[in-house]
Amino acid sequence: MTAPGAGTGPARAARVAVIGGGPGGLYAAALLKRLDPAREVTVHERNAPDETFGFGVVLSDETLGGIEHADPVVYAALRDEFVRWDDIRVTHRGRTLTSGGHGFSALGRRRLLAVLHARCRELGVRLRFRTEAPPAAELALDHDLVVAADGVHSATRRAHADVFGPRLTTHRCRYVWLAADFALDAFRFEIAETPYGVAQLHAYPYEAPAPDGPTGARDGASTIIVEMREEVWRAAGLDTLDEAASAAYCAKLFPETLGGRPLRGNDSRWTAFRTVVNDRWSHGNTVLLGDAAHTAHFSIGSGTKLAVEDALALAACLEEQPDVPTALAAYEAERRPVVTSTQRAARASLEWFEDLGTYVGQPPRRFAFNLLTRSRRVTHDNLRLRDPAFVAEVEREQGVPEGTPPMFTPFRLGGLTLRNRVVVSAMDMYSAEDGVPGDFHLVHLGARALGGAGLVMTEMVCVSPEGRITPGCTGLWNDQQAAHWRRITDFVHTQTPGTALGVQLGHSGRKGSTRLMWEGMDDPLPDGNWPLAAASPLPYRPGVSQTPRELTRAELAAIRTQFTDAARRAAGAGFDLLELHCAHGYLLSGFLSPLTNRRTDVYGGDLTGRLRFPLEVLDAVREVWPADRPLTVRVSATDWADGGISAEDALAVAAALAEHGAAAVDVSTGQVVSDERPDHGRSYQTPYADRIRNALGVPVVAVGALSSWDDVNSLILAGRADLCALGRPHLYDPHWTLHAAADQGYEGPGAPWPRQYAAGSRKPPTGRTDGPKPRLAL
Repeated sequence: MTAPGAGTGPARAARVAVIGGGPGGLYAAALLKRLDPAREVTVHERNAPDETFGFGVVLSDETLGGIEHADPVVYAALRDEFVRWDDIRVTHRGRTLTSGGHGFSALGRRRLLAVLHARCRELGVRLRFRTEAPPAAELALDHDLVVAADGVHSATRRAHADVFGPRLTTHRCRYVWLAADFALDAFRFEIAETPYGVAQLHAYPYEAPAPDGPTGARDGASTIIVEMREEVWRAAGLDTLDEAASAAYCAKLFPETLGGRPLRGNDSRWTAFRTVVNDRWSHGNTVLLGDAAHTAHFSIGSGTKLAVEDALALAACLEEQPDVPTALAAYEAERRPVVTSTQRAARASLEWFEDLGTYVGQPPRRFAFNLLTRSRRVTHDNLRLRDPAFVAEVEREQGVPEGTPPMFTPFRLGGLTLRNRVVVSAMDMYSAEDGVPGDFHLVHLGARALGGAGLVMTEMVCVSPEGRITPGCTGLWNDQQAAHWRRITDFVHTQTPGTALGVQLGHSGRKGSTRLMWEGMDDPLPDGNWPLAAASPLPYRPGVSQTPRELTRAELAAIRTQFTDAARRAAGAGFDLLELHCAHGYLLSGFLSPLTNRRTDVYGGDLTGRLRFPLEVLDAVREVWPADRPLTVRVSATDWADGGISAEDALAVAAALAEHGAAAVDVSTGQVVSDERPDHGRSYQTPYADRIRNALGVPVVAVGALSSWDDVNSLILAGRADLCALGRPHLYDPHWTLHAAADQGYEGPGAPWPRQYAAGSRKPPTGRTDGPKPRLAL
């Protein structure tokens, strides 16, 4: 035998062992054998051939296309088995709403396995059932490739945890897989509000009715998943029931979908979903595939889909690359971005259902729209393409005028009415001298105001020289600075009437005395440093940053006065809104987080103590800020670090801020500690705003990797946010809001073009790229 992984041309992998006989492992085996009939491929499956968990599986058209291209025989065997449907029905509080145009395909899991078993046998794959596979390390000694498709509880992953670096997260809901012996006509969601809390049903058909079939199969079959929060599950006594009793209980919860018909199990047990993430997917010539490598919540129907797509990619990389190590690296490089994106969507969907109780009071159509767009993959725009009538009904229910995108509806914030829902985020420009905003700030903020946003925010404006982040930060600690700010507000109010200009006041705390961003973000100044002060004497970057002194009560009182003096100047300078910066690890944020506040006096300890100083500043600023102008607060709703702000803390902070006069909470995350591990991705911070808005009824500004007008429309119409703040898109395009209106064909009061720019309100014409269509086929 050649050395493992050796060969010329494509990665030879002459002997392959597959651990796990699920769809992913079987399909990988079939593809590898088909691509090289001389390969010896063995699948080890400890269970019987027809022993499987669950009932139906859902595959996308994209996945089916990949199967058709890679193995037409498997595709042909599956094609006629699939149940297809277009509609999603949402039942809540006695009403069922239907949205069409979605396109799903499903079939029985046992049938899928049978097709793959037959294909493997036809190709010569060895299938070893009811046999525990040898350890991957043992198989790797005499095989060129070991494919560990051994599921969410992967023994291979566990045995080599030091290499794979698994991170497993157990979530807050319990769920059970059941089945009904009839075929539903759509994907169904039904919400049950029980005396113990909210339960939800996810259901879809996987076997079509067969009128001439044997008794028991003639009505088809459907997968039924019932899910609820752990505390609801326990309070209902479901933790004490056996499988039959659980199925009977669940059958009574959802009368609209089930109509009193019974449910059956398949060794069905209540469990909590576990998200699996691995730092690496391969170890030598062993590679993880499917649930062993990654899991994604069933509410987006992705487990089998991801495993099958993994198999396709692995086989292709082995065919394309010169050796096994290179092929495994290419496989992971290809699949990891796709999986990460899918897991992000699945996490959003999972958490939406975990927090379902906060949404049940929404109007019916908004609730249905919110459910359909929960993962952020289905959006306002593509849902409107799928079912324009449904989206139009949602918009009518929410009072959105016909022909007006949700983002261009007005919003009242305290005594201020914003003409649309777009905010230009506060973005530090590091371009001031002695805290004075100059011509750059006039042009920068003026250009964004001309660009159509309802509200334009300044950068963080510092309340004292020692409260600056860098020497280039702006301030409002003297009247000269206020006069220069007045120049900017006068321009905005005169040249862009209807645009509101907000000022964000803050103090850098332990994150001050650093270089300009482009010289080294968060790096200390090489000289000319000023002393730092914070809640506790903890440096932002241990060993790098300056250690701040712990503020005394007298110093806290002085800083509170600095905030009120700056707020008075801001009011005199003509700002329409004031935002207090209590986020991103700056001074006030440093008091809120237990990671940065280690005080033992009344300003530390529990959350009440940590809130004390930020609330004192808020109260003091509120007293001097004009009552008819709104005051908002920016917070970090999570520190992205163990031991930091919890979800419950974030709700308590937001509730306290609202009680003390905040008209809205601007919900950001992180940047509090330098060793944070944020879960970056499109609109990744918006669930935190969503939770605050719907749990507390407090108006929120959502931020965080929002880049498209479709995202904004989706968040606003679903009721997850009241305003959406965008930063980088407005750096790329100062007229982002006006261009969003033009892209959507909107001309109205929510996005008026400046008279001087009216001629540019439509996209310039471009050259034609289409040619004459051929009329004759020769």
